[in-house]
This record gives sequence, structure tokens and C-alpha cells, in this order.
Amino acid sequence: MSIKKIAKAGLLSLFTFSMLLFAQPALAGSPQDIYDQVWKLINRKYVDVNQNGQNWHKWRHKYDNVIRTNEDAYVAIDTMLSSLDDPYTRFLDPDEFADEKRAISGTLYGVGIQIGIRDDKLMVIAPIEDTPAARAGLETNDIILEIDGLSTKGISIKKAADRIRGPKGTAVNLLIKRGDEEITFKIVRDKIDIKAISIKIPKTAKIDGNVGYIRLNSFLCHSASDEMKDAISKLNGKDGYILDLRSNPGGLLTNAIYISDMFINSGYIVSTVDRDGYKETQRASRNILTIKPLVVLINEGSASASEILSGALKDNGRAVLVGTKSFGKGLVQEINRLPDGAGINITTQKYLTPNGTDINKVGIIPDIEVKNTKEDIENKKDRQLEKANQVIKNLISYNKRKKDEPKIINTQLPLRIIIEN
Repeated sequence: MSIKKIAKAGLLSLFTFSMLLFAQPALAGSPQDIYDQVWKLINRKYVDVNQNGQNWHKWRHKYDNVIRTNEDAYVAIDTMLSSLDDPYTRFLDPDEFADEKRAISGTLYGVGIQIGIRDDKLMVIAPIEDTPAARAGLETNDIILEIDGLSTKGISIKKAADRIRGPKGTAVNLLIKRGDEEITFKIVRDKIDIKAISIKIPKTAKIDGNVGYIRLNSFLCHSASDEMKDAISKLNGKDGYILDLRSNPGGLLTNAIYISDMFINSGYIVSTVDRDGYKETQRASRNILTIKPLVVLINEGSASASEILSGALKDNGRAVLVGTKSFGKGLVQEINRLPDGAGINITTQKYLTPNGTDINKVGIIPDIEVKNTKEDIENKKDRQLEKANQVIKNLISYNKRKKDEPKIINTQLPLRIIIEN
């Protein structure tokens, strides 16, 4: 099953599976100017110089006699962009663009879920920790059948998000299908303070007392790298760490690089390649914060920036990856502000892991594959986290047995040892 579209709900603009950069804001203009500027941006910046094998110039004046209002321009832009067949290059109306900026600043209003379309069904991609949606009991893969009594059959992501979000203190009713059961949730909208990091240990598995658990929810907000520094500092007394990137949709490229740099003191982090084939490589800056053993959890919802971080740690032999294959989103988007406050995110680069691997549509393969079954989820059992705890225990034990400890633990060497037992 593939996720065809992803969007925010309840003013939660995590913009799932995104990798974002920033461009200069645009000048004001007419509705036709808005459309024309988008055409020029794609023509100049889009990663595929052939624009999905088409003559891009055919769109330049296609709607010259049609566009009269900004709304006309928005429809025309959406139609033009759909020809690229790229879900990550997308137009944002002024409200959506404002949501994105609020998400990056870390404060939103809504219920706290990410939604997407999978097999033509409106799905909960993930509830955000400590939000109204999470407290109400919504779960990943819940199917949303109705929003305030209205069917979601054939609904667009934008319309679904518009129905779910609303003023603080108001309620939204969601009819959810979970397995063979249908459940109605009444959720009161609230302020959502987006925290990138949590060190609260889940109740679904036991973790040894000398192991630090770090859950990285998103790379989107500017505070993500600072929160990671704080987490490592708070857990400084631990002998090793479990870094949980499961269902982390990505975010800012800079955060992925900064956080990778906290665990790696030499070697490459990531390379980006633009439409002209120009390759730019980011190296570790030797500002490492910890050399302690590390295990990283990934799954099919770990995307974009999560794959940059996990790929860097794996290729440099810095961590053991546990879980299932990641999403496979190896593209970078640039944020562009348009006249009247709208915006467009454009795919401008692809990225490669330190070993030169292009993971787009392929994903990062874990060192140790562990799946959480449907029964595990129903029984609130986390086999992946249990395995991660076992692996980090073996890594810590292996590390302590070594007389001449290197500055960086190359966990690829003792992989056979840590899988045993």
C-alpha cells in the first residue's frame, strides 16, 4: 500500500515526508503574475529538467484568458503542478502557507494528527504525542469514515483538513474504523505545542535503567536540534541510547545535518545533487556530543530527514538500525513565498547517503529487521523496542569489555555478536 497524498489536520502542518529549504520571498503581483511566477520557478529550479517528460512551455500562457482572481490562479497552478506527478512539489494557499510557518515555529492549533490518503481511504498517519488526538486514543492506520457526520468518501486532503481543524475549545467528531470496529471520537481542539523530542519511555516495552530513550518526532520545527542537545545532556549518565525515528515524517534539512553531527565526528553525513548534477557534500564537523553506543529504530513511516540521519549513522558504522525498511523519500524541497502570502514547495534536489546510495522509493534497510504485528499493536506490545533494548545492552556490554576503546564505536564490526542472545 502506498501513501498517495499527505497533509495536515487541525492546523497541524507537519507536511509529512518533507525535506525543506528556504528561498527569498516574492514581490506582490496580479493573479496572472502569481501563476507566471510559479511557472518560472519550476522552469528554473525543478530537479527534473524535463519536467516529467513534457514540454513545460505549453503551460506558460495556457490560462492567459482565464485567470481573473487569485482563486483562478490557484486552480490553474494546481492543474499545472499535477502534470509533474510529484506529490512533494505542491502549491500552498495563504492559509496553508501560514500553517507551515507556524509549524516551523513550533506552535499550532488543532487536534494534533497527520492524515493521508491510502488506497482511496482517509487515514490517520500518526497522532502527535500529548495532543488532543493522542489523548483521545486515535491510532496510526485508523480509517476516518466521517467528519462531523459527513462522509469522507472521495474527499481531498485539503477538504478533510479544513473540516477537522477549527478554533480552540470547539469539538470535532470523527467516525473511525479500526479493524472491524467503528468508533466515534469527540475531540476538543486546542493549542498544539510541537515538541520535536521526548525522552519519556513508552509503556509498551521495558528498557534497562542504564539506557537512554530519545524519541525524535519531527525535524520540522527550528528547535529540533536544540531539543536533541538538551535530551543528550539530560541522559548523560546513561551508558547508551535508543533513538526512535519511527513514523518521523522529516522536516528541515539543516536539522538532519545538525543532529547527525552530534553523533558523528568524522566522515560524510549526506550529499545533495541538483538538476545540473552539481553535488554538494556535508561532512561531520567534529562537534560530536556523545560516543556512547547507539541503536536507531526506523519503520515504513520514517522518511526524508529521518532517512538522512539513519543513513548517515548506518553508513558511518555509528549505530545499529532496528525495525523495518524506511519510506524511501530521497528528495529535497525548497520553500518559496508567492505574492499574496501563498507559497510553493518545489523539489530541487535529490540526496544520497554517505555511501552514495539513492534511497528514493527504496528506503533505508535496517541491520536487524523486526516487525510489530497487528496483534502486537492490539496487545500494546512493542517488539521493535524490545529488540532495540536487547541490542543496546549487548553493545554496552561489548563496549565495556574492550580494553582499548576507540573514539567512535564501529557497531558494524560486532554486529554478529549483538544479534546473538
